[in-house]
Amino acid sequence: MILYRYLTGPDDNAFCHRVTAALNKGWQLAGSPTLTYDPEKKRVICGQPILKEVEGETYDPSIELGKY
Repeated sequence: MILYRYLTGPDDNAFCHRVTAALNKGWQLAGSPTLTYDPEKKRVICGQPILKEVEGETYDPSIELGKY
């Protein structure tokens, strides 16, 4: 099965660590990152799509994507 996630968060060190942790768990970048500005909080928000292929598993909507 192929899993999809879209990580989002403030453009800070913590966001980069979340993406790095996912890459080190076997996830792959799936396109370009996105940026938007939150005028209420006056900060930039990042988004990064990621994919992971998991052999021998069947997709089920109840899957906790973060465990992979």
